[in-house]
Amino acid sequence: MSAAMSDPFYERRPPGEVGFVGLGAMGTPLAGHLVDAGWQVVGHDLSADAVSELQRRGGSPATSAADVADRVDVVVTSLPSAAALVSVIDALGSADRSGRAPLVVIETSTLQLEAKLAARDQAEALGLALLDCTLSGTSQQARDRDVIAYLSGTDAETSAPARRVLADMVRATYEVGDFGSGTRLKLVANLLVAVHNLTAAEALLLAQRAGLDLDLALPALVDGAGGSKMLAHRGPLMLDEGYRTAAARVDIFLKDIAAIRSLAHDTGSPIPLLSLTGVFYEAAAAQGRAAQDAASVFAVLDQMSTPHVV
Repeated sequence: MSAAMSDPFYERRPPGEVGFVGLGAMGTPLAGHLVDAGWQVVGHDLSADAVSELQRRGGSPATSAADVADRVDVVVTSLPSAAALVSVIDALGSADRSGRAPLVVIETSTLQLEAKLAARDQAEALGLALLDCTLSGTSQQARDRDVIAYLSGTDAETSAPARRVLADMVRATYEVGDFGSGTRLKLVANLLVAVHNLTAAEALLLAQRAGLDLDLALPALVDGAGGSKMLAHRGPLMLDEGYRTAAARVDIFLKDIAAIRSLAHDTGSPIPLLSLTGVFYEAAAAQGRAAQDAASVFAVLDQMSTPHVV
């Protein structure tokens, strides 16, 4: 079922309290959107600067993830690793919620499917209602409130409160099935992103070496049959070397590619294009570009190829 903030009853209800654990490149802007929409956001992060930024936006600090769980009924998590997720679920589960409904945890991190499934089992044992809700979009898109949520694992008690929060945090929400479907779909989406990003770099380098005016060629290509979001979003970064400031880092791409490979292995699905594409992101990291935006594969191609080869 597709649900793009379409429940009028829940949209009419005023925002309440919501927790947010993990105020990184994605979490900080997303929590900020909730504050701007009128939510009372209680946030926690290991970075004091991140918590201070939330306070500056109008949110409230929490001393720990357990403190967040003590104060709210719905929590959003945005975490960098499976180990961080295990730790945060343990902390959320340690809160005393006697007489209260199970804490709803909207888990947005992009991790390997096995990590999400293990987290579900861990959460169930602690009495938490964990939802797998991956997000499609870069940190810049998060700042622009232009990310898509792939929500999975909901039931009659958790779908509505999750949608209420997501309605003020993302551009659109799609409910995509049983728990884990959000992660599966995000990995499929990231396969397309990785391949399309490299394809955009390859096309623009060819256009440049063919003598085209790239300021004229790029918008024409974006608008044509071969246009893509990667060409539209990352094409300008490729041409202006804007990739030195990252919206989606190369090392994050490599982490996601590893997760996609794992899913493909487990399902017996061939991924020939991704296998070839991954070589260029690995080359980017080897050139010291791990912290640069993935658009830096344009520079990798430029260095690896020869202008005079026919």
